Amino acid sequence: MTKLEIVNSISDKIGVERVDVQAVVEAFMHEVKNSLSSGEDVFLRGFGSFIVKQRAQKTGRDISKNTTIIIPAHNVPAFKPSKEFVNKVKTNVQL
Repeated sequence: MTKLEIVNSISDKIGVERVDVQAVVEAFMHEVKNSLSSGEDVFLRGFGSFIVKQRAQKTGRDISKNTTIIIPAHNVPAFKPSKEFVNKVKTNVQL
């Protein structure tokens, strides 16, 4: 499902203009990105959590030069679904 499909679905269900729904979806994504980039996690009860995971430094290989490289420690965004979300997906119930 794409962002456009999400916007259209929400617009049809609640009867709000697509432009307004798109603005809300864009604002939500902007807030999640800003929170994660500043180190804050985002918790949505019943849905899941957008969190920042810390990756440790590790060694890797540059296969084109056949050399060992050091991959520095870094942060990556991640999503952890709630138990309710996981159970609905496991049992194939439509969300």
